[in-house]
Amino acid sequence: MAYIYKGLNGRKITEVIARNEGVQADLERRTFEIAARADAELVRHRQDGHAEIDIESGDIDFYVILSDERGQMAALSIEYGRAGYIDPQTGEEYGEMEGLFILHHASRLPKDSRPKIKVPRLRRKRGRR
Repeated sequence: MAYIYKGLNGRKITEVIARNEGVQADLERRTFEIAARADAELVRHRQDGHAEIDIESGDIDFYVILSDERGQMAALSIEYGRAGYIDPQTGEEYGEMEGLFILHHASRLPKDSRPKIKVPRLRRKRGRR
């Protein structure tokens, strides 16, 4: 007979597993590996040296962060790219940039790893408009 435990000392079993010493050590090791790959990739593309890879730890999880202290959302542009600006007077395009996907590649996520979210369509009530 199998028993399903809802928790241990008031905690969920998933939290107990996540806080396990071996799990935390492996998570820290993997986080360091991802950060090292991301840093190497960033060095290949770095031009002015403002962006950097940081590691932060939370209560249970570890995070690899692409940080850019300029405050212009440059880290977001480095990772995902940005659309260009078209000058209305001359028609010239400036500032377009393809994303480098540094964190995505460093973490070795599958190419299409975005969550599949389906937004339900609103239905009109039949009758008068």
